[in-house]
Amino acid sequence: MSQPNSADITTSESKVERASGRGENVPGAGAKLRESLGRNLRQYGILAALVAIIIFFQILTGGLLLAPNNVASLIQQNAYVMILAVGMVMIIIARHIDLSVGSIVGFVGGVIGLLVVNSGVPWPVAVLVAIVIGLLIGCWQGFWVAVMEIPAFIVTLGSMLIFRGLTVVLVQRTVSGLPPSFVSIANGSLPAWLGYFKNYDGVTILIGAVAIAGLVFTQLRARRRNRAAGRAVDSVGVVALRLVVFAAAIGFFTMLLAYSAGGTPIVLVIVGAVILIYSFVMNKTVFGRHIYAVGGNLKAARLSGVNVKRVDFMVFVNMGFLASLAAIVTTSRAGAAVSTAGNLYEMDAIAAAYIGGAAVSGGVGRVSGAIIGALIMGVLNMGLSIMAVDSAWQQAIKGLVLVLAVAVDIAGKRRSAV
Repeated sequence: MSQPNSADITTSESKVERASGRGENVPGAGAKLRESLGRNLRQYGILAALVAIIIFFQILTGGLLLAPNNVASLIQQNAYVMILAVGMVMIIIARHIDLSVGSIVGFVGGVIGLLVVNSGVPWPVAVLVAIVIGLLIGCWQGFWVAVMEIPAFIVTLGSMLIFRGLTVVLVQRTVSGLPPSFVSIANGSLPAWLGYFKNYDGVTILIGAVAIAGLVFTQLRARRRNRAAGRAVDSVGVVALRLVVFAAAIGFFTMLLAYSAGGTPIVLVIVGAVILIYSFVMNKTVFGRHIYAVGGNLKAARLSGVNVKRVDFMVFVNMGFLASLAAIVTTSRAGAAVSTAGNLYEMDAIAAAYIGGAAVSGGVGRVSGAIIGALIMGVLNMGLSIMAVDSAWQQAIKGLVLVLAVAVDIAGKRRSAV
């Protein structure tokens, strides 16, 4: 397969670069600093929205939102959204949609429960079976979308009905009695191997320190490589400011988790691995560039030699894998398999992807943005729950946030087209 021509393929990063004037000669240090600040403000606008929402609910809840145990619960309760949002943003970037992930989560979770409780299968084996089932479901959907060229909306709508029905047939009553070791995947925390320092978990502090060091290293290395390649880079002041702000944020939440009852949740390690792996895939691999190419300009991608059918097939296989991983986390969190598991999960994942900056038309989106979108949804849920807001109103508010996020995206496209 021939490699895509960069002149024909427009990725989301190149769009940002052209829109922000990256690569052009900007006269004067002051103008360069303003241009650099403006670019980063646009890039981190959704992160600023998350911070504003956190501050808003922190005030309204009297400081309860950021209580250490609530922060740990926020991660544990919304891990499934983050996992699904990563797969969903890839689907959306490739110009598709997946309405079936919630039903797949329920079906795969039911299989896990029946295998472990009713058939006595060791839970690690059941987990492997669940992942295989997720991959097979992904292949099934990818075949209809990529090979038969049936719109993904129709295929996944059908799969949503199929697997929701199979879940109800399979799990006719709650399947409880899952092993504590399996339940701890979504409810437990890492052991306190390093002990405690004035009631702060040493392992969590170490993880936070490693995260900050990794942030500094990757940012400085990226700037050095861009500068060596002759590309425009942010000024030293902007880079330093960004590193200080992000390091402070990581340090703050690290200390909150370190002071919580259990320290670092196990599921946070799983989510962190997913974020790192898929960020690398989307930003540093040929497959990731092909996803952006297919979603950004389908005709140009084909002319450049991109195997569009393979890309479409693989994004759905990947979504099946991540749905099975979300099913493992969800079933572990509940401690049982129930027929209603996964209900409306697809809406949470789609909302997280769009709120995080994915474009309705495809070709634009980031894994980091999807995670921030999932956190926004999680903070809304937790904040409204602490305030004892009725669940019906919670759904209405989340729906309004989704509509506003898409409206902002469309308005931005119209302004840039003028």
